[in-house]
Amino acid sequence: GDGIYEGAIALWGVCYDIETTTSLKLQYHGLTGSIPPEIGNLTNLTELYLDNNQLTGVIPPEIGQLTNLTSLYLYDNQLTGEIPSEVCALIESNNLDMHWILIGNNLTNTCE
Repeated sequence: GDGIYEGAIALWGVCYDIETTTSLKLQYHGLTGSIPPEIGNLTNLTELYLDNNQLTGVIPPEIGQLTNLTSLYLYDNQLTGEIPSEVCALIESNNLDMHWILIGNNLTNTCE
């Protein structure tokens, strides 16, 4: 096959299994471009570390689907725009630390 099978998604050229991927630690990986919306399919994630890259664009609302997250680190990128309401809801329900999302980005904190 071509390496992409049902139950997996490709992010930044790497294939991740949706069932078994619980941690995505890609800090200091030189990542550029936008955060792919497909990341929302990794619903078993508990840790998502995308800090200290050169990511641009907005936070995809699909991150709000990652209801098992205990850590969300997006700091020190070049993210812009408003934090989607879906992500605000996740931050509130999972008691995630807004500091590690806002710092070093150009985000508008629209979460109450």
